[in-house]
Amino acid sequence: MKKALIIGSEGNIGKPLVKHLKSKGYDIMESDIKPAWRENYIVADINHPIDLVPAFDWKPDVVFLLSAMVSRVTCEQSAGQAIATNLVGVNNVLQFCKRANAMTVFFSTSEIYGPQCEVMDESLSDPKPNNRYGLSKLLGEKLVEYEVEHYNLKAVSLRPFMMYDENEDLGNHRSAMIRFAYNLAHGLPIEVHKGSARGWLHVSDAVEAIERAAHVKEYSVINIGQGDIRPIHELAEMIRERLGASKDLVKTIEIPGQMTLVKNPTLDRMRDTLGHEAKVSLEEGVDRMCTRILERIKEIGSPG
Repeated sequence: MKKALIIGSEGNIGKPLVKHLKSKGYDIMESDIKPAWRENYIVADINHPIDLVPAFDWKPDVVFLLSAMVSRVTCEQSAGQAIATNLVGVNNVLQFCKRANAMTVFFSTSEIYGPQCEVMDESLSDPKPNNRYGLSKLLGEKLVEYEVEHYNLKAVSLRPFMMYDENEDLGNHRSAMIRFAYNLAHGLPIEVHKGSARGWLHVSDAVEAIERAAHVKEYSVINIGQGDIRPIHELAEMIRERLGASKDLVKTIEIPGQMTLVKNPTLDRMRDTLGHEAKVSLEEGVDRMCTRILERIKEIGSPG
């Protein structure tokens, strides 16, 4: 039985990944900064790695490194914490991974590419992120590559594109998919960025790709995403119609600064190296999201 340590196990990626790995027969150790008490769970901050010692004494075969300061806005506001966590914290974990001889699956972001890349290809030699989040994650990738090249770390870096989950945490910092569904279901307005387009990767496809990365033998940087790129206004209209919301709630605005208008990834490595292609269509994903949002409203009630 393969032993997997998930660092960042309480997040919107970590929770479904833990469930998926258990279904695959992994022996699991979880770690996160959030306080909790249960078997095989360790409270630890990657910026203070001493608390991770028991997790690495457990001798994991693979470490899924999900912990990070995320969000374009948050990383601009908290520059020190963003750099500390996404560089120093990552470096701390990599040193433990080397000592434990553990395979490392590093979770990066599509934000590393920046707006100049019409097609976002992993072989691109000089990506230019236009926000601190993307920059810090790109530098994190460089740390991983350095350890691979000079110290024989076994690793893979993943760049996810627009992952969503109908059960993810609610909030203004979350992706457009769940914010649109939540607001429209409550009769609240949404803002659609003019000319913006994305492909949307359902969590079930994402965790399958993440698990498969643990079996890659040579270091690689791999995009994971859904190749069906749609305008954001089309996504908004699908959700609005599904929820029966008023057209007046949909407002079109210019894209804010430090964002990328269109994200169009190449997914050849996801298919050829990971042996996986996204199965959940946008239509199916929107239906799942809207159905679940309505269920959650019944469970917790409407705001205010």
